[in-house]
Amino acid sequence: MLPPTFFLYVFLFCSLPLHCLAGDTLTRNSPLRDSRGETLVSNGEEFELGFFTPNGSTGRRYVGIWYYNSSPRTVVWVANRDNPLLDHNGVFSVVEDGNLEILDGRGGSLWSTNLEKPSSMNRIAKLMDTGNLVVSDEDDEKHLTGLLWQSFENPTETFLPGMKLDENMVLISWKSYDDPASGNFSFQQDQEASQYVIWKRSIRCWRSGVSDNGGSSRSEMPSAISYFLSNFTSTSVRNDSVPYITTSLYTNTRMVMSFAGQIQYLQLNTEKTWSVIWAQPRTRCSLYNACGNFGSCNSNNEVVCKCLPGFQPVSPEYWNSGDNSRGCTRRSPLCSNSAASDTFLSLNMMRVANPDAQFKVNSEVECKMECLNNCQCEAFSYEEAETTKGGESESATCWIWTDDLRDIQEEYDGGRDLNVRVSVSDIESAAATCETCGTNMIPYPLSTGPKCGDPAYLNFYCNLSSGQLNFKARGDTYRVTKINPGMHTFVIQTETADSCKSIKSNGNLLQLNQSSPFHVIRFCHAVTGNISSTVSLTGGDEVEVGWDPPPEPTCFSSSDCKDWPNSSCSVRSDGKKLCLCNAHFKWDGLKLKCTGGHYSERKMGSSIGNIPLSLIIAVALISLIALAVLSSTIVCICLQRRRMPKLRENKGSFPRNLGIHFNGSERLVKDLIDPDRFSEEETKAIDVPCFDLESLLAATDYFSHANKLGQGGFGPVYKVKI
Repeated sequence: MLPPTFFLYVFLFCSLPLHCLAGDTLTRNSPLRDSRGETLVSNGEEFELGFFTPNGSTGRRYVGIWYYNSSPRTVVWVANRDNPLLDHNGVFSVVEDGNLEILDGRGGSLWSTNLEKPSSMNRIAKLMDTGNLVVSDEDDEKHLTGLLWQSFENPTETFLPGMKLDENMVLISWKSYDDPASGNFSFQQDQEASQYVIWKRSIRCWRSGVSDNGGSSRSEMPSAISYFLSNFTSTSVRNDSVPYITTSLYTNTRMVMSFAGQIQYLQLNTEKTWSVIWAQPRTRCSLYNACGNFGSCNSNNEVVCKCLPGFQPVSPEYWNSGDNSRGCTRRSPLCSNSAASDTFLSLNMMRVANPDAQFKVNSEVECKMECLNNCQCEAFSYEEAETTKGGESESATCWIWTDDLRDIQEEYDGGRDLNVRVSVSDIESAAATCETCGTNMIPYPLSTGPKCGDPAYLNFYCNLSSGQLNFKARGDTYRVTKINPGMHTFVIQTETADSCKSIKSNGNLLQLNQSSPFHVIRFCHAVTGNISSTVSLTGGDEVEVGWDPPPEPTCFSSSDCKDWPNSSCSVRSDGKKLCLCNAHFKWDGLKLKCTGGHYSERKMGSSIGNIPLSLIIAVALISLIALAVLSSTIVCICLQRRRMPKLRENKGSFPRNLGIHFNGSERLVKDLIDPDRFSEEETKAIDVPCFDLESLLAATDYFSHANKLGQGGFGPVYKVKI
């Protein structure tokens, strides 16, 4: 009789979830069934193949390969990535025609190796310890006769040691974290050069090795990784500009084209987690031609793109909205008149795409003239000759660019000195304007030294070695990241760990003197752009600062005022010499020029401009009141005169035998004081004495001139004797 424990073991075994291992090989007679939980495990238990649901999602089943016993499951290959199963009835098998296929519950094929030639031999599929799934024929003695298909030549998003990234191989990202369908990003060799490129569908996002030995690039792929991608067949050349990756790092390593758009080189560390050893693109400026042609990128700034001095956005509307892909264009064409009309913008620490020509020269002047004599030359770069160990000096090198400049990045460690050809008129607008500082044009009145700009605005400092412009305020120095001459503003960067909210409430963050022409407009300058959030952002919080319109420029002689038309160097009442505007002109600090017109218009405009607004309002109100009173008076007089004929008609004429001639005013007085004019009730209502004409004639001696006191608004005034 069997012991009771035997039945307990049987019960427990049957109670466990069904999960069967079918070795490392598939044949026609031994398929993998999802309903049974069957998987393949490589001989050394390095990799496992089977049905899975990605990252905890539900409803979709795939056949894939992952690291054996990895937690969480690390998938390196997916067969039916674009055609998932919707239940657990899938079968993975070698079918009758010799193909390896995924079948649904009804026998329909969801994925196949699509081998054209069937075989009478025993066809098998085997999972190797490298993670490679191979399909081959096996003879009667179990010997493999040839490799017909392998997953290493049909990858998804992962590259493993033993694979070779040639011109036919493409790594395509997952669509999302839990969806292995083909995503938007792909990684492959560049068809134009021996480099590697990331595409976002039809848009090139990144390319390795954008600089040659004239200036190393952090975007270059380390030689150890390119050696890894070549399946250890290329010659590894050490690149001192990037951390060198030794061959020991190839153990438990892989490369992944992530769904976020980064190509990543990873290694399994001692904690059994994957660490990113190298990845690109890391910054916004690592993206391919991030700011378009002739657009300079600075990953230290919040707004990374700006046009080079002498250039303007091709499409200002798109540029201001953050879409910099259209780049910049020249304000003036090259060689418009002669070579003397062009000059060079000297930029240091610059990264730029590969030049179009390279040759040996004896001096920088020779390199410069080579560019000036070629109207197609956009820029040049010169590198001094190096002295060999034997003391001999080699020839210097000159690089020439004849195509539009792209992939420009400033403040770049290990970058080259670049001289960009521009029109003189586009960068030298006035003698008093300071010279450009790197890629920053410094408009008047901003000043970097005593010989340019306005002395009151001497708060700027140019680092000539790096081309970085700085703003100084009360002993502190801030990076200037952007200048907007039209708005009279510039943006500075503060090195603070405070959040945006705390910066706004921190009144001591940026202290400016009350007499300073500068004032803070806003903290936490807004970021615009369409850069992916997966690309890292460097730099501190930014503050926008404005400047007040400047007064008349200072001068020492009349030649200092040649850039200010309609002005002359004169001594002001305080003894200071300024470029004062001529007669009939007035200084406009916003337009930076003397403005004026016809004298009468100028005089009236000047008078009005000097009257306070409060006085103008008071005079206007008084004028309105006076006009109302005058209008009322005129109306009353008109009404009274209209009544006079009627009064005369009712009363009749005065006797003509009085012996005296009455003028119009006297007749008017007679009519007004006639008591017969009023009714009895009206007479009682009048509370002043009434006199008849005879009494007035007697009291004034018939309106004698001797009794006339004067003339008023209503006629003559007489004294009376009572």
